[in-house]
Amino acid sequence: MIRLFEQHVIRRQKELDGVWRFVAEDGRSYGIPVPGCIEQHPALINYRGKGTFYKTIRLDKRTNVRLELKGVSHTADLYLDGTLLAHHYNAYTGFAGIARDVEPGAHEIRVCVDNSFGEASALHIPNDYYTYGGLIRPAVLEEVGDAYIKNVHFTPCRLTDCWGGRIEVELENLGSKALLAEIRAELAGTLTTQCVEAPAQCTVKAAWDVRCGQAAEWNMQDPVLYFLNTQLWVDEKPVDDYIDRVGFREITWSGSRLLLNGSPVFLKGFNRHEDYGTTGSAVPLQIMVQDMDLMQEAGANAVRTCHYPNDERFLDLCDERGMLVWEENHARGLSLERMCNPNFDRQCRDCIDEMITQHYNHPSIVIWGILNECDSASEEGRRKYKSQYDQIRSLDPSRPTTSATCKHFQDICLDLPDIVSFNIYSGWYQDIGVRERHEQEIDWIMQAGGRGKPLIVSEFGAAALYGCRDRGHCKWSEERQADVIRENLEVYREDDRLTGVFIWQFADCRVTEEEWFHTRARCHNNKGVVDEYRRPKEAFDVVKEIFHEFKNNVQ
Repeated sequence: MIRLFEQHVIRRQKELDGVWRFVAEDGRSYGIPVPGCIEQHPALINYRGKGTFYKTIRLDKRTNVRLELKGVSHTADLYLDGTLLAHHYNAYTGFAGIARDVEPGAHEIRVCVDNSFGEASALHIPNDYYTYGGLIRPAVLEEVGDAYIKNVHFTPCRLTDCWGGRIEVELENLGSKALLAEIRAELAGTLTTQCVEAPAQCTVKAAWDVRCGQAAEWNMQDPVLYFLNTQLWVDEKPVDDYIDRVGFREITWSGSRLLLNGSPVFLKGFNRHEDYGTTGSAVPLQIMVQDMDLMQEAGANAVRTCHYPNDERFLDLCDERGMLVWEENHARGLSLERMCNPNFDRQCRDCIDEMITQHYNHPSIVIWGILNECDSASEEGRRKYKSQYDQIRSLDPSRPTTSATCKHFQDICLDLPDIVSFNIYSGWYQDIGVRERHEQEIDWIMQAGGRGKPLIVSEFGAAALYGCRDRGHCKWSEERQADVIRENLEVYREDDRLTGVFIWQFADCRVTEEEWFHTRARCHNNKGVVDEYRRPKEAFDVVKEIFHEFKNNVQ
């Protein structure tokens, strides 16, 4: 399944899910599912390196072929019949390649992948989560004409008497001749049209405002969604379409409050990695639904996609369920030395551009985040933070920005984001009392550029091994984890200065052994309130109890 709804009626589209042939560096061949991780195969559990995936497709007519890969970890070269169509870095954003005038018959897709660490990869490094390999998200074959709709963005806007918004359509003309096209967009019972001139072999954009008098707002209690059906007409005939789902909602921030449709909202959330015990980062839809069910059972109304853009199918679920999303670019715990990797700026810039371009229309996304726990305590680090915040605001000024910091009493970047977020592990890494440490942190933030901004506790928690019980509540026991989370939540729920809390983390996840084995039992980050198979620990019920009685449950 590509998305949770059909995106095309006119354009021919085919999922390429199934078992692909994978050839490892040593020449051995395996059948690997797509979507899937190389590590799912018993002979490749710890595979790190290069390899090649093969798939044969068949066409019944001459056409332009567009191949889209929603996520390949972490570097990929995409070929059709030996011709390179695209090169891409980053596991967590999609990319596409186009081959023109492909003849009918059988054709070979080849995807060369690499999940190794090295100088060429600034973001995928040995880390507190695992870098799996393979085609970890869906693959798609599309047949497009010389003119097709490349992308559609919708920005909702509350007008004086109804909802409206701005539609932006990106059209690509692959052909050798200029064309005059008509774009027809239907949304919430309103049909609008726009004429566009597209020069040969160019991409053009059209933008216009719409009023949708019949539209109802999207909110957490009633997440109303509408299909934005955009069609491309040439010579009075429909030649392409692009269907997406949108919601009419407005995110603003004022003082210490985050506002949804003008009303304050308090975020009760989980940090969630895309990782499951037997499928790695290729999380199937069934598990995404289970994750959503469990998080909502616990009383959560928000999720943070730590530390990378998430699968669009999960974001679709958040849209449907009214779950608010903090989505962030891919960077975690990078020192200044790593941030000075010559590829860092470009790879971050590409990730942010692709994340916002591809996920812009999801009404559930209410915060864009960057650079979790990176070097925000140096002048060079500050320049990089500012550059990324500026980039996000140039792409989407409608959502606030933030970054989770752990540079306590040292961070010099707190004046840059719209929301100040901090990771703090009182009771686990620090034995100091939660309330005392919390007050120290807030006092410092107010003096360091955070005054007058919304504040979020972006990470807190403790580790426990599933099934490890101890009457003395020793560390690594389920009892100690439940104690720590309870103490933190009881402090945070009484603090009117906060606009949200995110527990670290929802589910246990695998980590990279190279640098993390000595602090991560089982080579897992065990701070999940459920384990990697979604079995709840004692802490899950503590979260459920307190989240459901949170005084700030205004939305």
